[in-house]
Amino acid sequence: MIAASGITRDATMTDAARRDGNVPVPGLPPLSRLSLNSPLALTGPVLVALPCLLAALIGFNTYAPYGADAALGIAVGAAAVVAMAQTLILAARPPLVEPLFGGLDRMYRFHKWLGISAIVLMILHQQIEPDFERLVRETSLGELGEEAGELAFNALLALVAVSWFRRLPFTPLEIPYQIWRFSHRFMGALFAIVVFHQFFVDMPTEVDPSLSVLLNTFGIAGVIAWIFTELVAPYLRRREFTVTEISQTKDTTTLTLRPEGRAMRWRPGQFAFFRAPEAGLSEPHPFTIASAPRPDGTLTFSIRGLGGWTRSMPAILRTGTRVQVEGPYGRFNFRKGGARQIWLAGGIGITPFLAWAESLTEAESRDIHLIYCVPTQEEAIGVETLRAAAARNPRFSFEVVVTTRDGRLTAERLIGAVPFAIRQADLWFCGPTGLKDGILKGLKAQGQTPRRVRFEQFEFT
Repeated sequence: MIAASGITRDATMTDAARRDGNVPVPGLPPLSRLSLNSPLALTGPVLVALPCLLAALIGFNTYAPYGADAALGIAVGAAAVVAMAQTLILAARPPLVEPLFGGLDRMYRFHKWLGISAIVLMILHQQIEPDFERLVRETSLGELGEEAGELAFNALLALVAVSWFRRLPFTPLEIPYQIWRFSHRFMGALFAIVVFHQFFVDMPTEVDPSLSVLLNTFGIAGVIAWIFTELVAPYLRRREFTVTEISQTKDTTTLTLRPEGRAMRWRPGQFAFFRAPEAGLSEPHPFTIASAPRPDGTLTFSIRGLGGWTRSMPAILRTGTRVQVEGPYGRFNFRKGGARQIWLAGGIGITPFLAWAESLTEAESRDIHLIYCVPTQEEAIGVETLRAAAARNPRFSFEVVVTTRDGRLTAERLIGAVPFAIRQADLWFCGPTGLKDGILKGLKAQGQTPRRVRFEQFEFT
């Protein structure tokens, strides 16, 4: 999930990604194990894959009379156009589509793999380029379309390489987030050139027009989605807030924001994109909202300094600074869980649990035990919120494990700490991947595998 700590390893990923501590193999995009929160979660991937397969099948069948090479070249090219269009549609963060993937985190994972699939298909299309020169009457517009396709292909190849290899393989070097994001914004412009190529390149006129209708539809939809993302969404989705309070706990900055105008509505556990252009922090970064909804609309972010962007925040932000928040996003919701729950937080991964704890009332009937792991006692944040929740509701309990003092949390210690049977409970996790994997492996060895395990992915870029 996206904890308000971070997806940013150095201004690169945002402070939402690190909650999962996801460190991918250098040079390869991560595709971590999914923890599906809803039966709908597989619907999105299926709906994304089907149009690509349909375009390929229609393309192959339509051009099969012109030979296998021509049919295959058209098939992979058609699938590439549809895949690229869908990457731009998903990048627009359509609210109605997010539940079909089980959350924005997983939707972005498929967005990334769609982009990679599109470029692979474009390479295949380039290598198996159909030759219709003897079958069509060439036009100047068609030649321009062919040249535009070459230009877009090479430029997209370069941009996808930048996106894929943001962390240079086998080295600690990374392309700065600002450069990556700036280059990424050109994807839509290049796709518009691909659409131009698809519209005007010279092709046989006597074939079934179904493929052209399909590609034109997706092409136009992709361009519209890109225009919406770049020019419209920033003004429709961002809400104005003012910083009313700033506090520092070691390397974690906690911000309290007051809405200016209409307040934002969110569920505890969701995240939002935060930016402060007035203070020079114009790049939006996702952070978990570390507070439950309040009558006055104020919200809290707790942001750990993991990179240049987040480390500069305490010195730059001041009370009274105007900031912008876009959201909410995410589907990390303990109320969809069972009657017995274990909440396990590592470091800044405590942020969604702070919002959950604040939302607990005296009437909450679930048995919940929270374990919060931090390296030192000084790094623990929000303990007052947890104490208040425990005072309100005797079914909620928590403990802070200070690893430099108490040692690393193990499955055995977890079993001894939880006041109910783990096999009958749901485990909600937010923190480093190593902690999650170690605990789950240990629980399995002890025959104490939780009923369900819920977590979110946090690398968007």
